[in-house]
Amino acid sequence: MRVLLTGGAGFIGSHIALLLLERGFDVIILDSFVNSSSIVINRIKTFLQNKDLKSKFEYIKGDIRDKNILDNIFIKSIKECKPIDTVIHLAGLKSVSDSLTNPLHYWDVNVRGTLNLLLSMKEYECYSLVFSSSATIYGLSDSVPMSEDHKILPINPYGQTKVAIENMFYDLFNSNIKLWKICSLRYFNPVGAHSSGLIGEDPVGIPNNLFPFLTQVAIGRQKILKVFGDDWDTKDGSGVRDYIHIIDLADGHLASIDYLNSNDSCLEFINLGSGHGYSVFQIIRQFELTTGRKIPFSIQGRRDGDVAKCYADISKAKKLLGWTPKRSLEQICLDGWNWQIKNPNGYC
Repeated sequence: MRVLLTGGAGFIGSHIALLLLERGFDVIILDSFVNSSSIVINRIKTFLQNKDLKSKFEYIKGDIRDKNILDNIFIKSIKECKPIDTVIHLAGLKSVSDSLTNPLHYWDVNVRGTLNLLLSMKEYECYSLVFSSSATIYGLSDSVPMSEDHKILPINPYGQTKVAIENMFYDLFNSNIKLWKICSLRYFNPVGAHSSGLIGEDPVGIPNNLFPFLTQVAIGRQKILKVFGDDWDTKDGSGVRDYIHIIDLADGHLASIDYLNSNDSCLEFINLGSGHGYSVFQIIRQFELTTGRKIPFSIQGRRDGDVAKCYADISKAKKLLGWTPKRSLEQICLDGWNWQIKNPNGYC
């Protein structure tokens, strides 16, 4: 099978690429490298050589808003007598704070880019899609665990773009073309890294999320970890979130491909998380225990828009995809730290 992986040089995409290649898929990565590094491509090539894998892999630098690039990818694959079977669509902008500052840019990249992709898929008769959605669409709620039936109420433009795209999927599925097979995967918080240390999370600028900030404090790139609130209604007073190992998340995409291949037509919205809530202090303690590194932190006031608890109900993923996350919080810390010590300055 041949898979088009948009955004395949990013944190999530690069890990999915490795798993696809290990399983014998041909992979085409399309990435603009706006939020990723071209060095990732060389790391993937190194992985293939080290594993002596014969899977075919190619990459194209391009923007999903450029429909000509998308069309040419599909046309070239058809001419090679190996058309694209499935698209895994990750390309897009993802910063909540940036979306508040630049909302039109988010609508342009995320929504118009996805529309272009769907138009090309329809034109070249590729109807199988796995999409990168987000738990951000659920908005502010302490009702946990969150199932897919939870009220959709995003509070920022980033989340709004994900909802708009999911609404496009509804319309497609209910159209006169009864061939669409779509899994929209609602991520919680992917963390950790590939066990090889070849690829991992390397955010541009100062990290917005807890785990990459924590590892950068541990390596000395950041001075101190800020904990936003120690008076939440949780066991230890710090906020509770769902953290899932990146390889478990990537496995969920391969399980989604298997599910799509077993159906003639379907549209599913599925949570991917660990199904557990971990507090900030719990993460810090586990990281210190696993790595032997002391993490200095300071207590800050609560941030607007935060909630005490947020974690996933993953029973639907278990039932439909036959997928269960396997890696522990300890493994997350071990692999995330292995990546950081092997790449102290990220992809440089």
